Amino acid sequence: MVALAGLGIAFACALPLREAAGAGTRPAVVSGFTIEVVAHVPRPRELVATPNGDLLAGTLGSDVYVIPNAEGEPGTPAIFARIDDRDAAGIALGAHALYVGTTFGIWRMPYATGDRRARSAPERIATVRAAYAGGHSTTSLAVTNDTLYAGIGSSCNACEETDATRATIQQMTLDGKDERPRAVHLRNAIALAIDPATNALWAGSAGQDELAHGHPYEIFDDVAAIDGVADYGWPSCVEDRRPAHAGADCSHVTEARAAFPAYETPIGAAFYPADAHGPYAFPAAWRGGAFVSLHGSWHKPLVAPLVAFVPITGAAPAIPIDWNDPAKQWKTFVTGWQRDGGVRIGRPTGVAVGPSGSLFVADDQTGSIYRVRPIVK
Repeated sequence: MVALAGLGIAFACALPLREAAGAGTRPAVVSGFTIEVVAHVPRPRELVATPNGDLLAGTLGSDVYVIPNAEGEPGTPAIFARIDDRDAAGIALGAHALYVGTTFGIWRMPYATGDRRARSAPERIATVRAAYAGGHSTTSLAVTNDTLYAGIGSSCNACEETDATRATIQQMTLDGKDERPRAVHLRNAIALAIDPATNALWAGSAGQDELAHGHPYEIFDDVAAIDGVADYGWPSCVEDRRPAHAGADCSHVTEARAAFPAYETPIGAAFYPADAHGPYAFPAAWRGGAFVSLHGSWHKPLVAPLVAFVPITGAAPAIPIDWNDPAKQWKTFVTGWQRDGGVRIGRPTGVAVGPSGSLFVADDQTGSIYRVRPIVK
C-alpha cells in the first residue's frame, strides 16, 4: 500500500524479540534512525513518558507497568499499579495524578515525578459502559491542564447505541465531574493526543466495516477546533460527508482534517514538539507533527501495521486532506511488522515522546517496547 522505495530503511536492536515475533525479525525505521527493544511487558497499549525518563505502559490486563529509566539504561519493568478491572489500556499523566481508563471506569492515583509504584490504591472517579454490551472494550485517555478526555468505543460495527456515552469522546474535570460529550458518532476513538503547541485534543478513529472494499478511510482530527460537540456521523456518514446508506443526511457532519487508508486502525498518537532540544531530538523534518501508530487490519488481504508521521503546520496538517488519496498527508516512519504473505511479527499500539527526545512505540502482539532515536554521527 505504501511505497517504501527510496526511504533507505535501517534498523538496529538492543534486545532479542520474543520467539513469537519470529527469529531474526524486527520492525524497520527510515534511514538516519535506529530502533531497539528496551522492554517487554504483557500486551502493552498506551504509553506515557514521564519527566524523569521513566515510561508507563497501560495493558490489556489489569496492570499498569513502569519501565525505569527508559531514556537511559532501562531497568526491569515492574507493576506500577493494579486496577480492579480489565483492560487497563488507557493512561494519561496530569500535573499530580496518573489516570487509567479500563473497560468499566476511569481511575486516578497520585503521581510525582520519579514514582515507580503507586502511592495509593487507584480511585475510580468515573464509570463507563455501566452495562457492557460487547464491541470495543478499551477506554483511551488524554489530559490537558484542567480537562480529562475519554474515548469510549462502540458496542458494534454499525448500530444505534443505547448507551449514549459509547462511540463518543467524553470530557470531564480532572476529578471525573461534569462529564459531557465532546465528540459523538465516532466509532472507536483510540488515538487521543494533546498537541503541546496548542493544547488541543486530536483523535484518531477506526471506521466501520462491511462497506465497499477500501472504505471508509480512517480519520485523525483536531477535535478541539470544532465549536460545540463534534459529530462525525457514524454509522450513517463516512469520509467527506458521504452517506453510508440511502437516505442519510450528512450535511451537518464534521469533516476530519487528516485521513489514513481503510482498515489501518489508528490506535496511538503523540505529538513531537517542534522545539525539542534533548540529546536525542529528531531532525526538523520529523518534528512539529504527530506520530500515529496504525495497528493494521484483520481484513484480507491484510493491511500492514506501521507508524506514520503527519506533519502539522499551525493547527492543521501541512498537506490538506485529499479524499481521493488517503496516503497523501503522512510519511511512513516505522514499518516491517508484516512479512510477505501477510505474516505478522507484531502490531504497534501506544506512542510516546521521551524528555530526551526518544520516540517509544509499544507492540501488543509481542509485548515489546521499542525506542527510536536518530543516529548520532
